Amino acid sequence: MFKTIRNAWMIPDLRKKLLFTLLIIIVFRIGSVIPVPFIDTQALQNAMEHTVNSGESSNMIGYLDTISGGAFSNATIFAMGITPYINSSIIIQLLCVAIPALERLSKEGEAGRKKIGAITRYVTVALGLIQGTAYFFYLKNSGITSYNSGFEIIFTAIVIVLVFTAGTALMMWLGEQINKYGVGNGISILLFAGIIARLPKTVYYISEYWKQAMGTGEAGEANPIKFVWIILWVVLFLGVVWLITFMQDSERRIPIQYAKRVVGRKMYGGQSSHLPIKVALGGVLPIIFASSILSIPGTINLFVGAKEGFWKGFADAFSQSSWLYIGLYFILILMFAYFYTTIQYNPIEMANNLKSNNGTVPGIRPGAPTAAYIKKILSRITLIGALFLSVIAIFPLVYCKLTDLALLSLSGTSIIIIVGVALETVKQLESQMMMRHYKGFLD
Repeated sequence: MFKTIRNAWMIPDLRKKLLFTLLIIIVFRIGSVIPVPFIDTQALQNAMEHTVNSGESSNMIGYLDTISGGAFSNATIFAMGITPYINSSIIIQLLCVAIPALERLSKEGEAGRKKIGAITRYVTVALGLIQGTAYFFYLKNSGITSYNSGFEIIFTAIVIVLVFTAGTALMMWLGEQINKYGVGNGISILLFAGIIARLPKTVYYISEYWKQAMGTGEAGEANPIKFVWIILWVVLFLGVVWLITFMQDSERRIPIQYAKRVVGRKMYGGQSSHLPIKVALGGVLPIIFASSILSIPGTINLFVGAKEGFWKGFADAFSQSSWLYIGLYFILILMFAYFYTTIQYNPIEMANNLKSNNGTVPGIRPGAPTAAYIKKILSRITLIGALFLSVIAIFPLVYCKLTDLALLSLSGTSIIIIVGVALETVKQLESQMMMRHYKGFLD
């Protein structure tokens, strides 16, 4: 990977793209440390410290803070992160199947994609507005806003919510600029940068836990159990990274044989090929969508601001530290993985395309039998990919619930994003370098 980046740096065009991407990341990190106006930063730090010390960091606040790179806990202009845009993209993809008008737009080529992109942006702003409003109520109910009564609180609410929403729109725009002038997928790069920004805090927790295990901390007494837990955590973390890397490149190749045909004086076809189907078809999208669904109770509690009673118990029941959350998380990831595969891959259409191009699967008749065969392969591959995503997603939650390593947890979503974005970006660099070093017949 480092060799690929070094070789890309030697090419002036790619060096400009890398520098532009780095500039966007710097702008993103600057916006992640600028707090919104009319809040008491000291009160905010005390509230977040209480959240961490009380073990409530495993709820929706902790999840959004990880995805936003720490911007959420500091109430900065990028506190909402890129989550509204991701949720908006998933919702529009689902609606393209349910609403005929959107389905027609998705099949109209570049013009249709531009219209769907515009709709996605509007939905993103709406979701950012809702999420920003919920976060404002949390700040107000926690006594973090500078004004809490009279006309001042109305003006404060308008300013804070609009700043949160504008930050969401700006992050969406920054991601699109990376797509145009940088390297990699812009939204994925921003997610990657936000999660990487949290690593120093994770390293700090590891060092503190290591001191406790070795007896060099405040307790002054070695703890062999903690030593075993942290060593096992490192080994399992490396194993999970290897597994994700392996599964990201895994695919099922369906052999395809093209029949020979004569057009004029030329003969076409006759070669063998394959139809690749990736094991992790949906990538990280099923995990993100499942997390968004399960974060609804926490969002409601942000609006209500309940410290006790029904809504507090309802939100706690769906916190990431509960077995109910872990079980529902596992089931929802399986469901959304199958649903995403269903809306993205149509076996009948794939079989018809093969038939129109004189392609057949050896031993399978064209038409309906080929569609049934592809559907069976898709079902099996989706099951393997869905189980892979579910296990990776819940593994850190289960491990941290069984041990006392809650502050060291890197969610499965974060690990998949880090590894997946790194692999995707390196592959894109390699493909662009190959294009620039292609030798034609005049060379």
